[in-house]
Amino acid sequence: MTDVSDATFERDVLERSREVPVVVDLWAEWCGPCKTLGPIIERVVDATDGRVELAKVDVDANPQVAAAFQVQSIPAVYALRDGQVVDGFVGAQPEHVVAAFVERLLPTEEETELEKLVAAGDEGSLRSALELDPGHVGAVVALAELLVADGRADEGLALLQRIPESPEVRRVKGQAALAEAGTDDVEARLDALLDLVKGDDDARREFVELLEVLGPDDPRTRQYRKALTSRLY
Repeated sequence: MTDVSDATFERDVLERSREVPVVVDLWAEWCGPCKTLGPIIERVVDATDGRVELAKVDVDANPQVAAAFQVQSIPAVYALRDGQVVDGFVGAQPEHVVAAFVERLLPTEEETELEKLVAAGDEGSLRSALELDPGHVGAVVALAELLVADGRADEGLALLQRIPESPEVRRVKGQAALAEAGTDDVEARLDALLDLVKGDDDARREFVELLEVLGPDDPRTRQYRKALTSRLY
């Protein structure tokens, strides 16, 4: 179970749902039915052993997520796959109804095999996964990252064209940019790009990709984002 905020919704729900179904429980502290439903959802999702994940959103603290779902009343529960809502219900429900809702999200035998191949993580397994699902986001990103690390950046970048732009895609593109520049010093490369970002679209794009290499939790990411903003505006 993950507590999700406006700031983490894209990563923890939209992007994560491309790899595993995510159930979003929209609730609030003052909502009595939410407190009845919440433990039921947690228990049912926990029983899937990770095949379905739960994201809880306090609508009072996270109005952007509430607005995105056009919440009229709570509790409201939605299921997402591949970044899209595929099912949902409103109001407290008995456990057998919640269990049936979650069961509809469980992967098929082919999807389970696909997950095993992606989890294995070696090049052969990832290529086998993409034979089953050529657009599987997790497999595409993982294989592209392997190819970039192995000096086959062009092949990795071509592979990324199969899937939508995302922080993970930008991260791998940033790794490829570092390889092309012949360095693994992210800070040095970012510093070198700062003077170019205002008038050079490619430099600006690479700068943003390199921020994903640092990651959202690295304190340098915030510093360089501020530096980028000051150069652009």
